[in-house]
Amino acid sequence: MRSIVSMTLAACAIVVVNSPTLAQTPAPAPATPPAQPSAGGTPDAMPFDIPYGVSIGLDRAKQVLAAAEAEAKKRNWKMNIAVVDTNGELVHFARMEGAQIASGPISIGKARTAARFRRESRAFYNAYETGHGYVATLDPTLVASPGGFPLVEGGKVIGAVGCSGGTGDQDAAVCKVGADVVNSATH
Repeated sequence: MRSIVSMTLAACAIVVVNSPTLAQTPAPAPATPPAQPSAGGTPDAMPFDIPYGVSIGLDRAKQVLAAAEAEAKKRNWKMNIAVVDTNGELVHFARMEGAQIASGPISIGKARTAARFRRESRAFYNAYETGHGYVATLDPTLVASPGGFPLVEGGKVIGAVGCSGGTGDQDAAVCKVGADVVNSATH
């Protein structure tokens, strides 16, 4: 009986040692790291090189906000709308009846981003979407979402308008109408 047990144990040991699940296999070669996304190349001209002008005043800011609000009402969208000066400081703000409370600071952030960086806030959204995470390191107040437009008068940035409360595209549609009050007057 001992020999049967010994032979059985020996057979089991051979099976276990030769088993592919326990056999040591060489570690796979490390995968090649993915290529980093392009940083946009080196353009000949400085992008978004719009000089700053005298900051928007309250009367003009009210016109911008009124146009954006009228567009939002026409579409039955409840928005928070902010107009800021060239430094990104708030000049005029409105939260429409029933608008999402959390979107108030977001609308200000979108406007601040558009004013300080002299471009639509959508540019930063697009950068994130294409894998450029560096955008998060630029400014802790940057809002990378559609709905912030610079206000350009006489070829100079005088402030920006930001909208929030809907989808990014809804915010942008409303804000563009407000921005056009200033921007179309200069074209």
